[in-house]
Amino acid sequence: MQSMLKVADRAKVPAFEVMNILDRVAQLRATGRNVISLCAGEPSDGAPSEVSRRAAEIHAAGTPFTYTPALGIRELREAIAGHYKRWYNMEVSADNVAVTTGSSGAFMLTFLTAFNAGDKVALARPGYPAYANILRTLGIDVIELDAGQESRYQPTVQLLEAAWREHGRLDGLMLASPANPTGTMVSGSELEELAGWCKERGVRLISDEIYHGIDYPEPGSEVRRSVSAWELDTDTVVISSFSKYWGMTGWRLGWALVPDDMLSTVDALAGNVALCPPAPAQYAALAAFTEDSYAEAEARVAEFARTRAAVLGSMGRLGWGESAPADGAFYLYADLGDQLGPHVNAAAYCAALLEAEGVAIVPGNDFDHVNGQHHVRLSFAAGFDAVTEAIERIVRFQGNI
Repeated sequence: MQSMLKVADRAKVPAFEVMNILDRVAQLRATGRNVISLCAGEPSDGAPSEVSRRAAEIHAAGTPFTYTPALGIRELREAIAGHYKRWYNMEVSADNVAVTTGSSGAFMLTFLTAFNAGDKVALARPGYPAYANILRTLGIDVIELDAGQESRYQPTVQLLEAAWREHGRLDGLMLASPANPTGTMVSGSELEELAGWCKERGVRLISDEIYHGIDYPEPGSEVRRSVSAWELDTDTVVISSFSKYWGMTGWRLGWALVPDDMLSTVDALAGNVALCPPAPAQYAALAAFTEDSYAEAEARVAEFARTRAAVLGSMGRLGWGESAPADGAFYLYADLGDQLGPHVNAAAYCAALLEAEGVAIVPGNDFDHVNGQHHVRLSFAAGFDAVTEAIERIVRFQGNI
């Protein structure tokens, strides 16, 4: 007998292709295959040593962890505010810092607070698929901006103006710099232009800054390019995380800089949705802001830079087509071009590469359902040795097609 129960239509979001690939990676490794996975946006070294040591000390002490305040312990909120002083020379009140269960928790709280069902939120395509998926589950209309090479895969005022004319209005803009999957960034002047346009139009800017700290200076310069949206307008929402720069993905700890007009609502929602972020992670994360932890994270960024240089230096051998400029994060997003060979699309190419050479990369359709069929994303977070060996295997695979 067929069930009369139903699953809500709004919950039916597309599955990540990468999850299927990771399942197959696990299966192959279980058979003894040597598989190099360049799928995950996850630093391979894990948390800084002081964070792990602090966590061990906390647990060894038998600390009875209880609920914390909904927006996190005061000490951590103050430490995050101090981080903005250190990196951006910017005064941030700890009252405006909301500690969340990963950046994903911050996105959910922000979207629930900032937008009503039926509102229109613009975002660049290609982009991180969870933005659009979460927004759509909340009944929010996602306005995709077709951001290609000509705009360096980032939103522009021109794209926003065209979307405004077509749709009658916009209520929000979701921006990521550095972006996933492309690694591209907006400059300080571009961010200022976007923030100014949003301010003038009454559009809420949500700035995903989880890859800040992982960016690479222009050739001949030692100056990094990360600019926080809060340097320009404190009516924006800034979202960040301990997951990337500090390598703490499984600790599930992020934060948001929340404008004054949203604070009470975010606080109330946080208490209802998650009660509080993970308490042990909060206390251990205080050690992320020590000099030794910063130094350890910086050494990791230097290794990312070395690996990035090796990837970019191998583009001729790979023979791929157009690629996004990898300004930050740890991704290369590229069109396979002629190397697609007999494969019907990038998903088929990636599946064949995994079976033949034991290299896992992600097809572009996870990030762009319109133009991503011939693109792939390669993560170089796995480290120099793994990535350079993977490149040799990819070149061999393509030579055998």
